[in-house]
Amino acid sequence: MENRASVSKYRSWLKAHALRRYLDQVQPPDSLVLVITALIVGAGTGLGAVVFVRMLAGIRGLTQIVESVMGGEPGLILMMALAGLVVGVMVSRWASEAKGHGVPEVMEAVAIRNGRIRPRVAAVKVLASSITIGTGGSAGREGPIVQVGSALGSALGQWFHFSAERVQVLVACGAAAGIAATFNAPIAGALFSLEVILGKFTTRYFGAVVISSVMASIVGRAFLSDAPAFAVPAYPLHSLAELPLYVVLGLLSALVAVLFIRWLYWLEGLFDGWKVPMPVKTTIGMVATGLVGIYLLPNREVLGPGLEFIGANIVEDVSLPLKMMAALLLWKLVATGFTLGSGNSGGVFAPSLFMGALLGGLVGTIGKDLWPNVVIDPGAYAIVGMAAVFSGAARAPITAVLIVFEMSNDYKLILPLMLATVLSTLIAEHLFPESIYTLKLKLRGISLQRGRDLDLLQSMQVREAMTANPYVVHTDTPLPRLGEIFQQTHSHSFPVVDDESRLLGMVSLRDYDKALEKGHCENLCVVDIATMGNLLIAFDDEPLGNAIQRLGVRGINKMPVVTRADPERIVGVIRRSDIVKAYNVALVRRAKKQFEEERVHLRRVDGTEFVELLILSSSPAAQQKISALASDLPHDCVLVSIRRHGNVFIPHGDTILRPGDTVTVFVREDEEDELRNCLLGEKVVEK
Repeated sequence: MENRASVSKYRSWLKAHALRRYLDQVQPPDSLVLVITALIVGAGTGLGAVVFVRMLAGIRGLTQIVESVMGGEPGLILMMALAGLVVGVMVSRWASEAKGHGVPEVMEAVAIRNGRIRPRVAAVKVLASSITIGTGGSAGREGPIVQVGSALGSALGQWFHFSAERVQVLVACGAAAGIAATFNAPIAGALFSLEVILGKFTTRYFGAVVISSVMASIVGRAFLSDAPAFAVPAYPLHSLAELPLYVVLGLLSALVAVLFIRWLYWLEGLFDGWKVPMPVKTTIGMVATGLVGIYLLPNREVLGPGLEFIGANIVEDVSLPLKMMAALLLWKLVATGFTLGSGNSGGVFAPSLFMGALLGGLVGTIGKDLWPNVVIDPGAYAIVGMAAVFSGAARAPITAVLIVFEMSNDYKLILPLMLATVLSTLIAEHLFPESIYTLKLKLRGISLQRGRDLDLLQSMQVREAMTANPYVVHTDTPLPRLGEIFQQTHSHSFPVVDDESRLLGMVSLRDYDKALEKGHCENLCVVDIATMGNLLIAFDDEPLGNAIQRLGVRGINKMPVVTRADPERIVGVIRRSDIVKAYNVALVRRAKKQFEEERVHLRRVDGTEFVELLILSSSPAAQQKISALASDLPHDCVLVSIRRHGNVFIPHGDTILRPGDTVTVFVREDEEDELRNCLLGEKVVEK
């Protein structure tokens, strides 16, 4: 049996590699390859959505069984607590990307990692989200499916060794397929991917994304249903006099959207700062959600995605009392924050639609009470409110308009729909510049503009550019000795430490000159003239762009660097000269990335190339400082980076090359042999 299994596994391996060799040999047209892979991603994501929906139903059924055995309230709280515990373990051990609503992780992968997503993320995300939502967590199912589809597209692109650009397109195809399969809305899925994930519209991208989205929708309809997520009636615009009320709805939607963003990330920051294991956080978040849903509302309306409740009670017939709608809006906001802010897995699309429908129902009901001859259908305001709140939170007005249009299959409401949605987006941007997706990236030091990393230096950490082991002075250093140090080092400032090497302050040449002007400084020490306490510092793991901003605000030329684990012990300094060097390296890195995107196999341009060299123990450069090798290196070469034990950092003159280091060098083509001879000891080959 073992031999048969080994033979079967070997045959599968041969088939897979034969397919890749075939594609490399026949070299089919790029458009055909893109279409085929987009179809595969769409079909796979559609099947993933089917599996996810079936898992949700199974876990929901299990929860109901436990409730019937233990009693409704205790059984539900127990299941939600167990769900939070299991999800916390899964997220902390197997895939941290599965935490929260998932879309920001996809955007980050596209923007700064060339679309590369770990394959295990898909499996963990599906399981964690089905457990969260199936037991009653207040979250949507679209976020998990988007991340699953994106992970599938990324894995397929990496398996076929596609270029970075094509991998990014396949990630976008997976995201589009996820929305299409979830809401049975292929047009909205395609536009969501282009508007939110990629942040750009091109014919090439649009074609692949639409194909994947349509394929996922076909698979979803074949196995699940051909109906939308919930039915939306085709309401008309009865009178132009309603438009001012839709303007008010757009304004209120922006306020709710911004409140949703701030509340969610405030809670997430609160839970992240809590020094307890992740399973404890997720368990508490799910229990808090359950308590809100059970004890503050009569029928647990805020638990789960809530799309069925929207379709049955809001959109078709707004018959709920005003106080009830206001309470549902408030507690849905609170419950979603507890679920996702604590680290449980799910999406924010459905909760924003839920809150938007309630807000629109409130506005429409009040309008009908005040102007019954003008406001005929409060349900129309609920539909517009769904799109407006989601657009204000996600900053995706095109997606919001199209998803409502696809659900209603009617254009009659398009005018107020576009008006309120665009107003909500513009006002929300004015009130708070980040969307519910980009804020998570902003907190990580990643600024996106049209799907790309905005700041060149945001992708670099301070530790990559800092000068390690800087010269420091002690608090009891006499001023005459400090003057000698300034003359010997030609430096303008030094960190000040105590006898235990703890960072206490900074002393500058300006401080020293002021002391000399006052006179009688022979008996003074550094502590008497230095700036002590309230220091401007940088952490070694923060984005370099953040540190630069603080340097610019204070107008200083040097800033001490510490670690978060021990903020009193200095590990380096960041200087203006370090920043200039880091900027040059970042430019080279970006040039390399753009170059690889366009020509993945042919990596040469204008007679230059990027070369990666592995330093061996027998290499002449091993255990040597780069400054000692400078005279033997080619004139036109730049040492871009060194990868050591999985970490990448910028080389300095005092950096010692170690055996096992991978050195990336930008060099002229005709000087590559000279470079190899210097670092590796390889003899120059006559050409």
